[in-house]
Amino acid sequence: MRIFLTGASGFVGSAIVPELVRAGHRVLGLARSDASAEKLAAAGVDVHRGSLTDLDSLRRGAAACDGVIHCAFSHDDFNDYAGNCEKDRGAIEALGSALAGTDRPLVITSGTVRFTPGRVVTEDEPLDASTGGGPRAASEQLAFSFARRGVRVSSLRLPVVHGDGDPGFVPMLIEIARKAGRSGYIGDGENRWPAVHRLDAARLFVLALEKAPAGARLHAVGEEGVPTRDIAGVIGRKLGLPVESVPKEHFGWLGAIFALDTPASSALTQARFGWKPERAGLLADLEHGTYFARA
Repeated sequence: MRIFLTGASGFVGSAIVPELVRAGHRVLGLARSDASAEKLAAAGVDVHRGSLTDLDSLRRGAAACDGVIHCAFSHDDFNDYAGNCEKDRGAIEALGSALAGTDRPLVITSGTVRFTPGRVVTEDEPLDASTGGGPRAASEQLAFSFARRGVRVSSLRLPVVHGDGDPGFVPMLIEIARKAGRSGYIGDGENRWPAVHRLDAARLFVLALEKAPAGARLHAVGEEGVPTRDIAGVIGRKLGLPVESVPKEHFGWLGAIFALDTPASSALTQARFGWKPERAGLLADLEHGTYFARA
């Protein structure tokens, strides 16, 4: 198939590209900038210029392909999460409309970290406002509405994604520790973050594209829940810093996320799609990966 991939030059998307190619698919990648376009062309990807807010470009890209993987999400302003989710819904509406009535696959990306704290969330649990889904819940609900309009739509939920080149929460924690002179956790640090390696997540995106029925929810969860105190412990040891309980405010806006206890299971995904996480876990990746390498 020819697959339209949003976020193709990003942390997760750039890992999906070679998985699609290995599976025999051709890739049309969305590129917002010249740098992204050059990166995609160097990887042998056909380039489609546009952005998440250029809805006409999204419709054209989707209509020209046999399926879509939508893994782009705006991170331009972490303080405007609701606005970022609104952009996501606009993109999903454009992509789904272009595929309506075709029975072609559309895989959208969601998250596992907005469910009821302290309870292990499974794939069979809908994401909605009552489970703490917030504005991103509406994105998943909108996507599934296209199942009634002839689109084989599925939602792949990501936990904390780690691996070489990670631009996300874990490097932020490392930099906060460097600047503060201590590696912190909140409370007793027993709250848990589910996690997955980017290369394991990439394989599941391709399985979802090829096999997931309309309305399916998949969890790309390699580890059900890593205690945040253990994360802080590795960071402290690698930096030679003390490890301490600190107030949530120590982390700025990231504190609200680092305080979450949101374990998630992928047992149903593994049973239904034959996916097994194979790569290093989060703590091993911190110990032996490239997180502490500095240019």
